[in-house]
Amino acid sequence: MYQLIVFLPLLAAIQPRHRQVQALVLTPTRELATQVFESLRDYSKYLRIPAATIYGGVGMGPQLDALRRGVDLVIACPGRLLDHIDRRSVDLSGIEILVLDEADRMLDMGFIPDIERIVKLVPFTRQTLFFSAT
Repeated sequence: MYQLIVFLPLLAAIQPRHRQVQALVLTPTRELATQVFESLRDYSKYLRIPAATIYGGVGMGPQLDALRRGVDLVIACPGRLLDHIDRRSVDLSGIEILVLDEADRMLDMGFIPDIERIVKLVPFTRQTLFFSAT
């Protein structure tokens, strides 16, 4: 239920087909990234907002292809997102909304340095939302 409350305003704030990442959702696991992506895809069915999921444990090819085509929304795990940042395949300078989903779990899993690095790369004027699993 919280996803609906969070994601509808997020989707409303995105300018579809802008082709620059406007919103970033960070999750601790690829399973949660996939779940969030599917929920957002369902909620935005008629908006046609290009989105990509970025997580480790799979090849980077499809992720690189999606990013090259241009996406407005990225759902990512911190480690793989940093891999893309290092490759310069993703630009976070247009982020207007940053969501840390299950932030407590990400901190428990040791993602603090990764999150700090990512936060430094997004604009200071963004809106940041933190959500806890507990």
